Amino acid sequence: MSAVVSPEVLRTTILAGTVAAPSASDLPPAAFGTPEPGWAERDLRAVAPTASTAPASPAAAAAADAPLHHLGVGDLLAAYAAGRTDPVAVLAALRSRMATHPTGRDAVLAQIAEAEAMAANSAARIRTGQARPLEGVPFGVKDIIDAAGQPVTCGSFQTGDRVAATDATIVARLREAGAIPVAMLATTEFACGSAHNPRYGAVRNPWDRTRWTGGSSTGSGATLAARMLPLALGSDTGGSIRIPAAWCGITGLKPTRGLVPRTGVAPLSWTLDHVGPMARSADDLALVMPVIAGPDGQDPMAAGRYAGDRWRTDLRGLRIGVPGGWFLELQDEAVLAAWRSALAVFEGLGAELVPVDLGDLGPAHTDGYCIMMCELASLQEPDLDRIDAYDPGTRARIEQGLRFSATDYLRALRRRPLVMERVAREMASVDVLVTPGIGSEAASLADMTVMVNGARHPLQLVLPHNTMIFDYTGLPALMLPAGQGVSGLPVAIQVVGKPYDDALCLSLGSAFQRATDFHLQSPLEA
Repeated sequence: MSAVVSPEVLRTTILAGTVAAPSASDLPPAAFGTPEPGWAERDLRAVAPTASTAPASPAAAAAADAPLHHLGVGDLLAAYAAGRTDPVAVLAALRSRMATHPTGRDAVLAQIAEAEAMAANSAARIRTGQARPLEGVPFGVKDIIDAAGQPVTCGSFQTGDRVAATDATIVARLREAGAIPVAMLATTEFACGSAHNPRYGAVRNPWDRTRWTGGSSTGSGATLAARMLPLALGSDTGGSIRIPAAWCGITGLKPTRGLVPRTGVAPLSWTLDHVGPMARSADDLALVMPVIAGPDGQDPMAAGRYAGDRWRTDLRGLRIGVPGGWFLELQDEAVLAAWRSALAVFEGLGAELVPVDLGDLGPAHTDGYCIMMCELASLQEPDLDRIDAYDPGTRARIEQGLRFSATDYLRALRRRPLVMERVAREMASVDVLVTPGIGSEAASLADMTVMVNGARHPLQLVLPHNTMIFDYTGLPALMLPAGQGVSGLPVAIQVVGKPYDDALCLSLGSAFQRATDFHLQSPLEA
């Protein structure tokens, strides 16, 4: 761990803005109709599509003259089909990139040796007309997601040198579709620790190596930004797909809760965890989602199908909800300017902007963290006799989780369906929401702070402000680059849909990325 940030600072920083005085004032009396914790999952599953629908096929970008390591998922599939390259050449280029780029030392924990054989098999299948939907597309795996035969340590000393026996469902589905797992990628400890990981060190942001990538899908965000991989897997419990996406200038989707099974993914919070894809563009994510979505018969929370028929190529008449209040607090003016410009782009494409009011989300935000920390403490309880071996940030969250009462935890779960109902009611008159992304540019690794309008804040106060609420409610949320902040680093917007409207979110992202080039911008080469 870096010597410049003390354990005390890490502990204090990671709890900022996540703990509030408990209150039950907005819960109904203990009589008929009082909410139960399970109502949240019931209400999500009640609207789950039961039949798979064919997705629209996004047009692949023309990238014939781009270096191989710059090609995204759609670019690669188009290049393979045209015979311009093959998976063997692409894998070799990515291996070389990992070996020579500084981010390779930070973000890549282990390379998967079997990838070469898989690439050769994919090349043969393409030559003989037997290509599967994602044939030959390399991808990276976050170090909490099982890939058979690979070390999966959750970024922790507690796990020793564990090797996964089988693939997680999401990895197995990608393999079956022809995609190639290439590397295991860094995470914060158990997807919730501090930036300064004791076992592997910090993952530095390729845009500015004095800054952080954002947690916890640190390696996934960094490898995509550094053009080492076209696709990576992440998880999201408070924002851990979307925050690295925003700070690294790439595109990440937190799917609807339960749409992608969590089987084989180490849990942080079983009622908040999501697993999903990260890539260079919304089009690339739209190619991946039909492959990885749908129940697997093992994850009890998994439900629904990817509703590809919700994809829209024409935004005329689409109603975009524009929230205020909570979503505009703790936001740097450069972030708000990028958001306003994005809204103007959508309006220019024919969408209608509609003000919405989701009410006071502060209690829901801290309820989300109460749930997360209580469930984390419960999950880690067998190892609490070795609590000193945890990252200071993980330890702070475990200790806070142990301080909450059972009533605190259950109150947070009971309030959840009420918040979901309120958000659904406000969204009934619109198709999606578009919010500012993360309120600042990437955090400083030296002191774990962010700058908002010239003032320094603990990163945790700002980092999940606009993200946790959609883990708590389970709604699909897409983060995509939308401009630069005052230091020239990426800032983002967030597109949020109704349950199982992931394809609609992605189609808005696709339309925005056809009209702008923020997703094509990359850090300077090292």
